Amino acid sequence: MKKLIIMALLLVCCASAALAKEEIIPPSYDVPDYVTYLLEIAVEELGNGEDRYGVTKYGEWSGDPKAQWCAEFACWCVDQVDKRYGTDLLKKVFPLYSSSNTGRAFFIKQGRYVARNGHMSEIEGGGYQWYKDEDHYIKANSYIPQPGDWAFFTFTSGVDTDHVAIVEYCTVDPNGKITVHVIEGNNPSKVARNTYALADKCILGYGTVHDVVDWTLRAGDQGEKVRYIQLRLAYLGFLEETDATGSFDRTTIKAIDAFQTQCMPNKRTNGMADISTQNALNALCREEMKNDASGYQVVDD
Repeated sequence: MKKLIIMALLLVCCASAALAKEEIIPPSYDVPDYVTYLLEIAVEELGNGEDRYGVTKYGEWSGDPKAQWCAEFACWCVDQVDKRYGTDLLKKVFPLYSSSNTGRAFFIKQGRYVARNGHMSEIEGGGYQWYKDEDHYIKANSYIPQPGDWAFFTFTSGVDTDHVAIVEYCTVDPNGKITVHVIEGNNPSKVARNTYALADKCILGYGTVHDVVDWTLRAGDQGEKVRYIQLRLAYLGFLEETDATGSFDRTTIKAIDAFQTQCMPNKRTNGMADISTQNALNALCREEMKNDASGYQVVDD
């Protein structure tokens, strides 16, 4: 499937890339079929947009005919994938929303968000990110967005999202400059392709198809990454399985403290699942599971 998507992108975009002497960057991860469908539907909509009254079918579909409709377009495309192919993506893999930060918050709660500069703002949850199982933080602009990722933008130098677009592919020129190619609604009154430099400061981050990074978790955090940590703590006996609620509560803090005390003797306890704690927890779980005859599964698919 990866080869198919690359070939499709080449067929669509090779002419313009050749003129710019750019090369398409092959995806680093497998491209799911539903992403192929999503991009196909988005391409079908190129050129469609507002009528003379500012009404779009994407806004009508969402309940606000004259909405500023970048999010509505992206969500509508997902809905079309579900209807045409019998998938169940909307509100599970991709968000359904129209307000400013709701889409980004959805991906963060799902555990699939990469901040462009490698550091999440306070509104995003705070803290530096790292690629899974690595022992150092990611550098700014190091993540190459993948087909189907959603790019979130600010045009006011703030932390609130002003715009969203679907990533189609990325290219690199002979000087190593990477460009993100997207399909977006509301540009400014129709669906269009657009490009952004990977290092463009208007990019806040990406809601990702794949779970590629982790970040520090602390009291008050919620979502799949919290549940992932709790299930591992439960597997090692520091929590009860019923405590794996996805909410970083006092019980989880105490379990983290106990794990750090027993399994990380050189670390000062802090009640947070930081980079060293998560890596130690994952490593110990892998080691224990090798010798676990029950075949216990820590996380359901």
